[in-house]
Parts: sequence; structure tokens; C-alpha cells
Amino acid sequence: MLTWLQRDTLEFPPLERAMREPNGLLAGGGDLSADRLIRAYRHGCFPWYQQGQPILWWSPDPRTVLFPEELHVSRSLAKVLRQQKYQVTFDQDFAAVIRACAAPRDYTDGTWITGSMQAAYIELHARGFAHSVEVWENGELIGGLYGLAMGQLFFGESMFSRADNASKVGFATLVEHLKHWGFVLIDCQMPTQHLQSLGARSIARQTFADYLNKHLDLSNSADWLPRRV
Repeated sequence: MLTWLQRDTLEFPPLERAMREPNGLLAGGGDLSADRLIRAYRHGCFPWYQQGQPILWWSPDPRTVLFPEELHVSRSLAKVLRQQKYQVTFDQDFAAVIRACAAPRDYTDGTWITGSMQAAYIELHARGFAHSVEVWENGELIGGLYGLAMGQLFFGESMFSRADNASKVGFATLVEHLKHWGFVLIDCQMPTQHLQSLGARSIARQTFADYLNKHLDLSNSADWLPRRV
């Protein structure tokens, strides 16, 4: 039976109570306050719902992740990186990135990154939890991604691309920096062919929870100052 969250509490049910079908549905309701979102990621779940639906919280099993040392860079992507065709920045324009990620896609009519969702993550960015990666060509934003950094873990949320390999360049650049900064795992949530081509793979939900318990409160050496990287 689905647990419905109340606005006066930030507690989530245990991850093992998540449904098998649909895979990982853990709870519904609550709100998108910054404090609740932080608690959700620390607990091992994330919000995902279509416009017009109630807020739904998910913790799929297995969980798709990428270990920084397992990043796969194809020959074509390596060539683009060597050419330095695109410029990459961190935290240069978080709002523009999340708006671009929310834009309609060819394969769907709606978006799960609603206006309230955008406002919530912009607040997390203001608090120093959420970060963006921007990919530019001749001063035009052509790709990027955003997510949350906590301890030695990065929780990826969404990416977009308006040019060939743009989002892959941003992601690969981020992964190399996260590895240098001491991050041990990137949460990709659900499997996609795009992420799997970059080296993402699935681990058991309990294994993912073990990483949360071990690494969420450990320090990293990240430098997220808005800058070109």
C-alpha cells in the first residue's frame, strides 16, 4: 500500500517498502521544500511525476549508477574533447540549464520538470546543494546537466543537448572533476542507453543504500565556483 506523506513531517518510509510494480514507487504527497528534498536524497529516493499528478517519490531496485573510474569515453567523444570544440562551465547559469532540461522533447508531450520543480531546485542551488554544468559553443548554451552534490556522492537529475555530443562532453568533464575531487559514485537513477554508453550500470538498491550510509557525510574537495573548466 502506498504511503502518503504529510506536510508536517519529513520522514519517508523504509526503502524496502517501495513497490515492485511500478518499480521503486515509495511514497506520494508531501511537498518540494528544500528540506524535504535534501532528506529524500539522503534517504535514497527522488521525486518524479508528470504534470497534473501528485508528487511521487521513487527508489528503484536496481539503481543505475556510474563509478567515476568506470567512465567510458568513445573514440568519437574523445575526439570532440581533444578538439575543445565546446566550452564547459560549472554553476554559470543554473536556471538556464534547468529550463532547458524542462523543455519539450521529441519523444514526449509533457515534462516532469514542472515550474514548481524548477523553483525547488533553484532554491537548492542557492543553498549550495544543486549544481549545473553548462556546455557552450560561440557563447550559446548548447548542452548541460544538473544535480546535487552531498558528501562524496553526486545525484544526477537531468541533461539536455542541442548539438552532437554536447551533453556527453558536459557529463564526461563533470565526471573527471568529481573523480579528482574525491567523489565515489554518481547516481543516475534509472537506466538509459545514453548513460549506459558512458559506463553507467545497475547495482542493488541495498548496495546503493550502503554507499549513502558510508559516504554522505564524508568530505570532498569540490570547487563549484562559477567558472570555465
